[in-house]
Amino acid sequence: MPRVTSADVARESGVSRTTVSYVLNAKSGVVITEATRQRVLDAAARMGYTPSAAARALRSGRSDLVLCVLPDWTFGPVIDRLIDHVTTALAEHGLSVLVHSGRGTQSLQELWRAVTPCVVLGLAPFADADREALRRAGIPVVGAALDEDPHPDVFAVPQISIGRLQVEHLADRGHRVLAYAAPADPRLSAFADRRLAGVRLECERRGLPEPRVAAVDLAVEDAARAVRQWRTGEPVTAVAAYNDEVALAVLAGARAMGLRVPDDVAVIGVDDIPAARLAAPALTTVWQAIDAQADHLVASVRAALDATLPLPARTDDVFHVVAREST
Repeated sequence: MPRVTSADVARESGVSRTTVSYVLNAKSGVVITEATRQRVLDAAARMGYTPSAAARALRSGRSDLVLCVLPDWTFGPVIDRLIDHVTTALAEHGLSVLVHSGRGTQSLQELWRAVTPCVVLGLAPFADADREALRRAGIPVVGAALDEDPHPDVFAVPQISIGRLQVEHLADRGHRVLAYAAPADPRLSAFADRRLAGVRLECERRGLPEPRVAAVDLAVEDAARAVRQWRTGEPVTAVAAYNDEVALAVLAGARAMGLRVPDDVAVIGVDDIPAARLAAPALTTVWQAIDAQADHLVASVRAALDATLPLPARTDDVFHVVAREST
């Protein structure tokens, strides 16, 4: 069935296309009788007319589309929750979100020129050249960063702090020989390398030995191999895992080795996913303020589009440990 156009509405209501355009776009400074305005609106509703997003973007110079650019990361509960929260909240303000994963060869400039977004939202920093090109095009950029960031519209999620917090929790419980369970997927290195750096820094600050590092795939056999390696020589008594999924694999590997958690080895994860509470024993983890991050991004997008709105305040409670039986 062909799409209903403004010309169809004009014929149906017996007025010019210009009048239809003025009515449907609520044009100010134009005198149109209430009877004519209502006749156009009734015809549009009766025919099921919906305005063309492309045409609206051309008229206003801006679309209602927020382009959310993801680096080449794996998707998991945290990213899913963040995007769902942002998409739902922006929809309440008449904005749609297009999520683009940074895989493939298409450049960011090619992408934003093709979709003409009103805002570009990045979950990792953009190259200076991309940020400058967007600025020249009049497209605001907001987003998040994995380290402290000087831009006021960027929500900093310093991954080093997560690693330090894990060691702080374990060391305060008397553990001195620690291991770090890294993810096996190299696409997560941006997160994992920073978290490991935090683990190393806190171990050094407390005079603890260098943490023993192994990549752990999400398989019992692979996790058992890592645990076996950590128990040789001076045995590791606590493991800081990259995230809860890796931590759950370590729990399974410890069970396969006949070890008791936390008596023989303690384990701490990151993200506080629902499965962490259901593990045996329940998993200690580092909670992240995902909802606060999503709220900040939404408020930053709205402030970028409306100069009368203030930039959102930052929350101090970005991370904290949720202590459970695994430590």
